[in-house]
Amino acid sequence: MAGSEQHYILPLPAFDRPVKLLVVVAPYYRDIADNLIAGAKAKAAACGAEVDVVEVPGALEVPTAIAMAERMAKYDGYVALGCVIRGETTHYDTVCNDSSRGLTLLGLQGACIGNGILTVENRAQAEVRADPHGQDKGGGAAAAALHLVALSRKWAGQTKGIGFRA
Repeated sequence: MAGSEQHYILPLPAFDRPVKLLVVVAPYYRDIADNLIAGAKAKAAACGAEVDVVEVPGALEVPTAIAMAERMAKYDGYVALGCVIRGETTHYDTVCNDSSRGLTLLGLQGACIGNGILTVENRAQAEVRADPHGQDKGGGAAAAALHLVALSRKWAGQTKGIGFRA
């Protein structure tokens, strides 16, 4: 049973200069979204990171907003938040898969993204996962983004010596 498993959580990274995160949230289930945001903000504050929050209509729009910010704004990392609860149709599968795929593709292009879009079977599961004093998936997504920002800064400016040398 997954509930009795022991998990290792990396300690939060330390930064020598300010970090600015953008939280992109789909507030379709407002109470769930608010809890996710609270967890993300608390985790970011623990690292001294500044946080801006923007809302989009749904989980499918989260990757698009992050892609726009990556092109047009100055953020070190991104936190994707929202909740998709299984319904009676296959729309659930489309939203879960495509939002996740969009975020993954952006990450593979270099964006530092923590994915906190919940994909659950029912509201009770969402409430447990969103609780900032419980599973705190919003905080976990912020921590993931912060770890990726730290890696990005660690490796910035390093080259592998590709190309011709004189």
